[in-house]
Amino acid sequence: MGEQSKQFTIIFDLGGVLIDWQRENLYEKMFANDDAGMRYFLDEVCSLEWNAQMDKGYPFAKAIDERAAQFPDYEEYIRAYWTRWEEMITGEINGTVDILASLREQGYPLAVLSNWSSETHARVYKQFDFLHWFDTVVISGREKMIKPDPAIFNLLLERLQRQAGECIFIDDTIANVQAAQAHGLQAIQFTSPEQLRAELAEQGVSVL
Repeated sequence: MGEQSKQFTIIFDLGGVLIDWQRENLYEKMFANDDAGMRYFLDEVCSLEWNAQMDKGYPFAKAIDERAAQFPDYEEYIRAYWTRWEEMITGEINGTVDILASLREQGYPLAVLSNWSSETHARVYKQFDFLHWFDTVVISGREKMIKPDPAIFNLLLERLQRQAGECIFIDDTIANVQAAQAHGLQAIQFTSPEQLRAELAEQGVSVL
């Protein structure tokens, strides 16, 4: 490992990078062959924008009750968003976890910066051993702020005690990548483990 690469802290997003979280995995079962009904539910009733409230720290129980009151015909589906939440997790993204394991073995400092409810992060934390490998973990639901808000990048760097240029941030969402770059971090938009491996190598970070 070269002197420059030794300086890097590698920061991972969770959903879409290390963990395959797909709401459809649950609701395809609940809506059976009604694709249009499922899409309406996920776009209009329990949308990603609605989910972002919990990522920012809004209590799940309150959000679920409010949504069920607003859309009573969908109450069963809305309540499943919490009671059957684990069924949205299809598993770990194996190739990325292999990269993470290699970086860990080489002694890179590792961190998480993820938009994730603190309530559901507590549930998923028990499921995957690799979530215990990180030196620093910043979960939006605990901090009451979400990416791409610059404030959460400030908080991350403060916790890491690193300069932005000493960090490589990996996220699947382009807005978050661009926000990290604007903050001075080196950032990679994740599309596949193979692409991530190649782009890390370009930064002088070899994955064994």
